[in-house]
Amino acid sequence: MPRWTKEVLIGFVPVLLIFLAFIGVNIIPVLLVVALVGVLTLMKMRGGIAVGASADRKRKKKGPGKLTFDEIGGQDHPKEELMEALTFLIRHEEIQKFGIRPLKGILLTGPPGTGKTLLAKAASQYTDSVFVAASGSEFVEMYVGVGAGRIRDLFHDARNQATKENKKSAVIFIDEIDVIGGKREGGQQREYDQTLNQLLTEMDGIYNSDCPRILLIAATNRKEMLDSALLRPGRFDRHIQVDLPDKKGRKHILEIHAKNKPLAEAVNMDKIAEESFGFSGAQLESVMNEAAIYMMREDKQEIEQRHISMAIDKVMMGEKTDRESTTEEKRRVAIHELGHAIMAEVVRPGSVSQVALSPRGQALGYVRHNPQQEQYLYTKSFLEEQIMIALGGAASEEIYYGGRSTGSSNDFEQALNIVQTMMKSGLTSLGIINIEMVTTEELMRENNVVLEALMSRTRDVLEQHHNVFDQSLEILLGEETLSGDQFRCLFRESSLLPA
Repeated sequence: MPRWTKEVLIGFVPVLLIFLAFIGVNIIPVLLVVALVGVLTLMKMRGGIAVGASADRKRKKKGPGKLTFDEIGGQDHPKEELMEALTFLIRHEEIQKFGIRPLKGILLTGPPGTGKTLLAKAASQYTDSVFVAASGSEFVEMYVGVGAGRIRDLFHDARNQATKENKKSAVIFIDEIDVIGGKREGGQQREYDQTLNQLLTEMDGIYNSDCPRILLIAATNRKEMLDSALLRPGRFDRHIQVDLPDKKGRKHILEIHAKNKPLAEAVNMDKIAEESFGFSGAQLESVMNEAAIYMMREDKQEIEQRHISMAIDKVMMGEKTDRESTTEEKRRVAIHELGHAIMAEVVRPGSVSQVALSPRGQALGYVRHNPQQEQYLYTKSFLEEQIMIALGGAASEEIYYGGRSTGSSNDFEQALNIVQTMMKSGLTSLGIINIEMVTTEELMRENNVVLEALMSRTRDVLEQHHNVFDQSLEILLGEETLSGDQFRCLFRESSLLPA
């Protein structure tokens, strides 16, 4: 049927009805028939939505590919926990002897890009199961009951597919489960509540039939938003935290993504793993991809260390821009960045890797720091030093220009976040508190006390090292980049000069 048939009918039917009425034909029966056809068509469309979703899942059930746990780097502990849980699915008869109840659901939580979806795909391969994937948004619909119907279809299709392929089990993966699994509120019943209720019902009835067995794996980065009925034992029995990888994990991930890329022999993966502190698996994959792009731009045949360092800067701060700055603006940016660098070198000697004036992303300049050691506990003095490094740019502008600029906004945001961490940890004069029970006025007063005291200390330190500004400023303006070694050499020479 041609595409334009519907448009022709929509235009023709009203004209026909008007014509029949004009010549004296009773059109009321005709209108009733048209209304009935319209209602039936609407109901068919509503049913078609759920059928269409089911068809989409059937396309997804062809499998996630031969992804194994060995191909996922940086998540050794989550992999061990997940593999132990999956063993219950494989050795079903054996665990029955010991009276162990099979796990019904596994919840993967953690920041975005850490590999939660990859772990679910590897789970289906590990258990030789049918893999059915869906996103929480697929179950959200304005029509009442459609979301619940889609949940029923999801479990029904998983069982049917497992039976058809002679598999003993099926793994259902729901990404972003917080969309449908959010906390239920009292009052009016919502479509989301019906969808969640249906999911709870399906999970309770997972083991009504022994075969095929169903394991539900869900992922979210907002666990605190999930309903307590969903999190209780007997539904999601295991909650596995998938955190950002440590140095060893980052190296493993980088090596996985470097397998299909031409790396130069001199490339040091340990150094790259150090420089990419705090990166997720997705960001590390992007680093290797961007490094290959830089290599191709320069018509090189191998990826060199500098290509990967450039890629880390791009992933962290964005691509270099062609933004032209005035001479005075450039001078102000140089003073600002030198303030950060001097404070970093004073409180943590050897920490500065590069000082640059080249615009990148939203920044007109930046200081790149050498990778810090893996650290999960922070003392009060460490956090105060971090704040002083962040305030170094604004303090240096105050010393040389008598005021600050908008370039310090990100620095202040970072400093405020650290102060908030200190208050939550009982490291301020407020003592040990529940931050939700403290008034906004008290929190703002404590913020000001901490930041003003540290800003004063920062200005004092920078004024003591004014010779470093004098020695470094013109060189930085001329070359636009100072390496860490160059900066430290100037820092040592300036420190020997009389004040």
